[in-house]
Amino acid sequence: MENHLRAQLIEWLRTDPKLAAINAIEEETPVNASAPWLGISASASTDWGTKDRHGREVRIALELESRADEPDSDGDLLSAIEQRVLDLPPFQSNFELASIRFLRARSEERAGNLRGSLLEFRFRIFAPQP
Repeated sequence: MENHLRAQLIEWLRTDPKLAAINAIEEETPVNASAPWLGISASASTDWGTKDRHGREVRIALELESRADEPDSDGDLLSAIEQRVLDLPPFQSNFELASIRFLRARSEERAGNLRGSLLEFRFRIFAPQP
């Protein structure tokens, strides 16, 4: 289920016109993309279900790398990414979302006038009903 969630999340982010300024939105760190780019930097899942439904709790960290002089220059873009993730529709073909929760964020200045930002979310998902 985790892989289905990762794929659906990336596709969902790619279709948002508010994120059109991002050069690449990929499941992993893009190999040949110039900043800004967005990718999944890490994910992990654990068992989470009910007596009658198989489920997973999945944590996904998204990384945005951009070029910025000011610490707050990516604020609007990060807010748009966060809102888009939280708006992922609950009913998907390979899973059903029970909940999405923002967990934490982190930003850092990097060499070469680059800035990295990490957004981590928790998804609780169910397997589709037979």
